[in-house]
Amino acid sequence: MSLNRSEKEAVISDVTSLAAKAQTLVIAEYRGITVADMTKLRVNARSNGVSLSVLKNTLARRAVAGSAFEIVSDQMTGPLIYSFSEDAVAAAKVVAEFAKTNDKLVIRAGAYGGKALDVNGVKQLASIPSKEVLLAQLLGLMQSPISRTARVLAALATQRGAGAAEAAPEEAVAA
Repeated sequence: MSLNRSEKEAVISDVTSLAAKAQTLVIAEYRGITVADMTKLRVNARSNGVSLSVLKNTLARRAVAGSAFEIVSDQMTGPLIYSFSEDAVAAAKVVAEFAKTNDKLVIRAGAYGGKALDVNGVKQLASIPSKEVLLAQLLGLMQSPISRTARVLAALATQRGAGAAEAAPEEAVAA
């Protein structure tokens, strides 16, 4: 089904706006994937804030022209699925996790921070914990010295309290 000129312009403008907001783009070849598996991938992507699109490569090249994702335009050949995400690791995680369970999805390339990523680069990006996990780890590190100090002070107070309790019966016997 071919698109007329206005439909193509609408697709280009939609993808251009996605690319403007996104931090990461992951490109994967989807040849041979069943509709049911593709639906699972789309549902998973949507729940993780990833925009997944099957586009004509010429339209995708035009849409990313002039953006940080233009560096992977040479990889845009064949039946591809384009994953854009505002979260730095979400697109890579969704595609890499799905590729682990479905060998028909082949990661081609990606782009993050104005740099092109190969397959291994996308997999490394996918192995980084999510923003929420990193924030939780940071908060744990920040709370660690405070909680240790509180435990030491509580132990000292308990120890002094026990020492005072032992001293009180001895004074009573001496009197």
